[in-house]
Amino acid sequence: MDITTAASAALRLTVVIASNREGRFAPVVADWFLARAREHQGLAVEVVDLAETELPTALSHHPSPAAQAQLALVTPKLADADAFVVITPEYNHSFPAPLKNVIDWHFAQWQAKPVGFVSYGGISGGLRAVEQLRQVFAELHAVTVRDTVSFHQAQGLFDEDGEHREPLQADAAVKKMLDQVIWWARALRDAKELRPYTG
Repeated sequence: MDITTAASAALRLTVVIASNREGRFAPVVADWFLARAREHQGLAVEVVDLAETELPTALSHHPSPAAQAQLALVTPKLADADAFVVITPEYNHSFPAPLKNVIDWHFAQWQAKPVGFVSYGGISGGLRAVEQLRQVFAELHAVTVRDTVSFHQAQGLFDEDGEHREPLQADAAVKKMLDQVIWWARALRDAKELRPYTG
């Protein structure tokens, strides 16, 4: 693919839903965000919902057939992505174990790609989880964007239909974050067309 073709091709955004907790609030936040991401022209959106996977926590260079079957549900979506958005709650000042697990099962799939964050929780809005994830993704040669979408006391912000009660500010935050993700995704995709990343 030459640079002109690459610039016009739709960007492939994989959204990772981090929580698999029983009774999780994640679907409300995820559905709300995905509706807005899919309105962004030029984005092809895929979803990896970690509640729908059962990756073992014992990492292996020779995964069992059962582990390979689970990886087959996840790895192609990560590999094909030009960019990621992670939707995460905060558990005990950090991010959920299934998210760390899926991150650790992969390496090259994250490299030289941008990552944006949608976080939610109590008074901190999940921002402590995001700050830890920035360190993790830096180790994987991914680029995290500055601006996040963060929901403090999240359950009180959405109505019974899953709509945000004060959408103007939230919608503006989504646009700002996605604009940064898209800029980096295009820049990195174009750069890798000229010179493969070998970090």
